[in-house]
Amino acid sequence: MTAASRALSTFSTGDAMTTPTASSDLSVAFQLALQRELHVGGEAASPQALLRAAAHASRELLAQRWADTQAEDARRGLKASVRRVHYLSMEFLMGRALGNALAALGLEDTVRAAFHAEGHTLPDVLEREPDAALGNGGLGRLAACFLDSFAELGLPSFGYGLRYQYGMFAQGIQNGRQVEAPDDWMAQGNPWEVMRPELRYLVGFGGHVEVDAGGARRWVPADHLVAQAYDFIVPAHHTQRVSTLRQWHAQAEAPIDFAAFCRGDHQAAAAHRVAADAINWVLYPDDSTEAGRLLRLKQEAFLVSASLQDLMARHLQEFGTLEQLGRANAIHLNDTHPALAPAELMRLLLDEHGMSWDQAWSITRQAVSYTNHTLMPEALETWPVRLFEALLPRHLEIIYEINHRFLDQVKQQYPGDGELVRRVSLIDEGGHQGNWGGERRVRMASLAIVASHRVNGVAALHSDLMVKTIFADYARLFPERFHNVTNGVTPRRWLQQANPGLSALLDRNIGIGWRQRLDEMGRLTPLAEDPALGQALMAVKRENKQRLADRIRRDLGVTVAVDSLFDVQIKRIHEYKRQLLNVLHVIARYQAIIANPTTDWVPRTVVISGKAASAYVMAKSIIQLAHDVGRVVNSDPRVGDRLKLVFLPNYGVSLAELIIPAADLSEQISTAGTEASGTGNMKFALNGALTIGTWDGANIEMAESFGEEHMFTFGLRTEAVEALKQVGYEPRHYVEQNPQLRAVMDAVARGDFSQGDSGRYRALVDKLLNQDIYLLMADFADYVQAQQRVDELFRDPVAWARCVALNMAGMGLFSSDRTIEEYVDRVWSAKSLG
Repeated sequence: MTAASRALSTFSTGDAMTTPTASSDLSVAFQLALQRELHVGGEAASPQALLRAAAHASRELLAQRWADTQAEDARRGLKASVRRVHYLSMEFLMGRALGNALAALGLEDTVRAAFHAEGHTLPDVLEREPDAALGNGGLGRLAACFLDSFAELGLPSFGYGLRYQYGMFAQGIQNGRQVEAPDDWMAQGNPWEVMRPELRYLVGFGGHVEVDAGGARRWVPADHLVAQAYDFIVPAHHTQRVSTLRQWHAQAEAPIDFAAFCRGDHQAAAAHRVAADAINWVLYPDDSTEAGRLLRLKQEAFLVSASLQDLMARHLQEFGTLEQLGRANAIHLNDTHPALAPAELMRLLLDEHGMSWDQAWSITRQAVSYTNHTLMPEALETWPVRLFEALLPRHLEIIYEINHRFLDQVKQQYPGDGELVRRVSLIDEGGHQGNWGGERRVRMASLAIVASHRVNGVAALHSDLMVKTIFADYARLFPERFHNVTNGVTPRRWLQQANPGLSALLDRNIGIGWRQRLDEMGRLTPLAEDPALGQALMAVKRENKQRLADRIRRDLGVTVAVDSLFDVQIKRIHEYKRQLLNVLHVIARYQAIIANPTTDWVPRTVVISGKAASAYVMAKSIIQLAHDVGRVVNSDPRVGDRLKLVFLPNYGVSLAELIIPAADLSEQISTAGTEASGTGNMKFALNGALTIGTWDGANIEMAESFGEEHMFTFGLRTEAVEALKQVGYEPRHYVEQNPQLRAVMDAVARGDFSQGDSGRYRALVDKLLNQDIYLLMADFADYVQAQQRVDELFRDPVAWARCVALNMAGMGLFSSDRTIEEYVDRVWSAKSLG
């Protein structure tokens, strides 16, 4: 047991969930809830009514565990070895809740029987629950996995986010093009949330700063919003503990303007209420407009202020004073979006609680820690100073003072190095290359680093590159501050629930311990040589592939061969993730099949899914090309079942839970040095898919764990990528030297897949031939060769199954439980403060 495990075990109390009492309690609660639902709705026992009844019954059981957990955490005292963690994130991609709750409570059989008695099946009812649209991609799903591990490990904690009404967006496809619509996931209410009417905080915006006679400064906001708390309970699976996602909903401080309403100006009467509602409408509003940028900054400020006020109120209730706030509490920033937290915490300590600067700064530095999730400078948030002046004037003053004191230290440490001072300043003064618009901007990642006591990347390569590239100057100033914590996923959601057939097979062969300690998967290693196990693994895989094939036929009208190789890439659509490279390989394969129809081709079904940001033109073009290529390939009788390409719309957690268990091949093909970590790669490997991937992100650590010979690696590595860019990369040269690639590019340019429209993909082709920032042309040939190695192994089912077993056996490191234990040990424990 690690030191972190021992510390956490102090809080991990309670018995296993599956008890006769719990089953009996749920049965009674369920029947009462069902009768209430049917009476109120006046309906038969519809799947929707059964869903609501089961949700309400489960929530009532979990509510007592929530109360017990909070009472236990409140008794921990200042001498506790683990600080209470407050995890601030703009997104938590939770997925559906009922299946997770029933699994955690150990009551699937009870509810299955109750549903059967009403004429419905458990899967049919579970399918009716909408995904909670509180996140977008890997960042939000990581945060959700962490909540599961917080509960499982008994970590005193709160997750803090916003209560989005429409999430990112619901993705539709019209004529191959992405169209966006509101994801109205709460249209019928959300039975899983609990409103906390007593938890309401004012959050200010605009106004000015006043100075009193003693020189003290105080912000006088022009407007206030009310932050109303809603709690979403996340249960442990092996103890009575739960963790809490506290979401904030913005409400107007004042009711309608009654005078305006009476004179008939109804819009003006409620304008301020609409403005408040907009805070919670959409995750990541398009920031290509000034209004969008303003709304994003307001969302971030709203999340940070409400969360910190809640934290401080709880701490004062428990301890009566704020002197030890940093000693008892950790405030963790999940990427740069909540980076305003240090400035808001300083404001609250200085202005609202009368602390000195030095005391407030000491508490802030103790409390705050920061995880960076991207190496791309353009993705590190900066805000125009003028927006801060208009929206958050007091915060800007505090940031200026933090910067002044910080730069004084830099000047003392490195006298005369004005260029270093300019680079590390929290304020980008503008007027130089790299600052679009040439205006003064606040560097939020820099603020997070300067104010944090620990800063981490999320995979070994990412953390190494982070301190060598984008944060090199800060790493030089604070070498002890930077470290790595590789991401992980929760096996409860991503294996136990998503893949019950495989879970049962594992239970029979290695026991059930892997559900709590994923390193138990290592017990598969000696069994990998057993052909019987391999056959069983492939039988489970085929069942999962049949379910996915049924869904593809239902939703898209495309029939795919269940025994073909299911080649899957599901993630946010972005140029650096290189879905386009995948599509180019499909075209090459299609052309080769047409040219060589008698060759014994390995049948392949390529599945792509993911959303493009609404304003991201190139990503939307990639989606359209995938549909155009799929339309041609899937309808060509010369190809038949030897190749299919399908794009499943509206990717989310529930769709991932269907696709991942069915995958034979996992596409993790980002340009080396661009993917921070990835967690989809881990989910696929856990579920028995082999990986084709670049030497990037957590792919590297996975390969090191189960052996690079058991992964299909390809492409330039980070050093080679940089060397090629240094000497001058000419993508057109790679096309001219590779007849296969030239044929692919010519086909796209001619309009072979766009009904003769040669202009549809002109911008895409021109970008690849002349810029190709993410080196698709350079990696294409090696990618095709790696795909040929995939075919060769897939032809040998015994060898493929052996490789699958060895991959799974090596995945013990990649549990979010291990990730959280490392955070506790290095960042969130009392000893991490020194």
